[in-house]
Amino acid sequence: MNIVLLSGGSGKRLWPLSNDIRSKQFIKLFKDDAGEYESMVQRVYRQISTVDAQAKVTIATSKTQVSAIHNQLGEEVGISVEPCRRDTFPAIALATAYLHDVQGVPEEEAVVVCPVDPYVEQDYFEALKDLGEQAAKGEANLVLMGIEPTYPSEKYGYIIPCGKETVSEVETFKEKPNEETARAYIEQGALWNGGVFAYKLKYVLDKAHELIDFIDYDDLYQKYETLEKISFDYAVVEKESKIQVMRFGGQWKDLGTWNTLTEAMVEDSIGNVIPNDTCQEVHIVNELDMPILCMGLNNVIVSASPEGILVADKEQSSYIKPYVDKLDNQIMFAEKSWGSFHVLDVTADSMTIKVTLNPGHQMNYHSHKYRDEIWNIISGKGTVIIDGMKQDVETGDVVTMQAGCRHTIIAETELKVIEVQLGREISIHDKQKYQLEE
Repeated sequence: MNIVLLSGGSGKRLWPLSNDIRSKQFIKLFKDDAGEYESMVQRVYRQISTVDAQAKVTIATSKTQVSAIHNQLGEEVGISVEPCRRDTFPAIALATAYLHDVQGVPEEEAVVVCPVDPYVEQDYFEALKDLGEQAAKGEANLVLMGIEPTYPSEKYGYIIPCGKETVSEVETFKEKPNEETARAYIEQGALWNGGVFAYKLKYVLDKAHELIDFIDYDDLYQKYETLEKISFDYAVVEKESKIQVMRFGGQWKDLGTWNTLTEAMVEDSIGNVIPNDTCQEVHIVNELDMPILCMGLNNVIVSASPEGILVADKEQSSYIKPYVDKLDNQIMFAEKSWGSFHVLDVTADSMTIKVTLNPGHQMNYHSHKYRDEIWNIISGKGTVIIDGMKQDVETGDVVTMQAGCRHTIIAETELKVIEVQLGREISIHDKQKYQLEE
């Protein structure tokens, strides 16, 4: 089974846990079978592997999410990197070219495309296998998954099937309606369009060549920034006549807002929190070291992270995005391919960061033009390289780097470092990378 997981967006509706680097699908709020917290992307990846251990999974995503994906899923997962955001048609075209030209997937094989962040159970992934097998038959150019609606939602488009069979032709599509219209669609037998579909690789590859002038994957990647921003629905689905829909009646939730997310949380409270007995329907997520005490609250969400603190009525939490758009804060937490960082303090001429490196990983070999740095090793063992000179470090060691010197740190065990940056122009753009010679 070839699966393309679409991983886009910043998930601003789940602020303060999500930001431009740490999107909602990387927040660890769910528990796996061992009782460990996992994120949406980890949960979906695990579920796919359970249904089909040989599945070829490719994640279509932006450059800003690559580090978090590698951090949570490892280095082996396939990634089709979008140089910039160009909506779903260019993203799917690029991923399809990646499968064909880089991964060597034959043109006649089926590809299943779905979002990376639905909250579903195993039957959903069994349905994805069926969807791919239906596409492989070649009866239609596109096979959509139509989700049995549970209420007249205004958030989704609707698919009107020609019949009531498990697989049927599509009569028409309807845009996101108001509640009254949605109810009328459901009475006609309409299904939610959850953005899940399958096709033979050749079909989308040919569509991509028809609509975009490119030679192969590398050429498409180089031209990506010039492509028109257009959704797959507008560019392909609504113009296709040979199209089928397959019904899915299992659990399917789009956890795009705090209100819907809390419906899927197993625990009411995560982190250092103390709700008293008078709290009802209250969900609290605390990523800070300090405790949160809640008393007498009803139908409320409380969330605290290094990015900020949210206290909101659950219904009102769906309208958070315009307010978050106005914020222009320093990114305070992010996962990288080598570990993670957490900003502890920021002043006019300094920044203090807690850095965690995973065993066997290292930072890029780099330098800064405008700032000095001090590394305080607070736990673990590793090796520091400064201008080509190696030095073993462990708990209690302090290393200083002047502006301009090249440096990196390699973790032997998990390594925790307090990094102090000193300078008048502290910026993420003040970084020059180099090749580290053996």
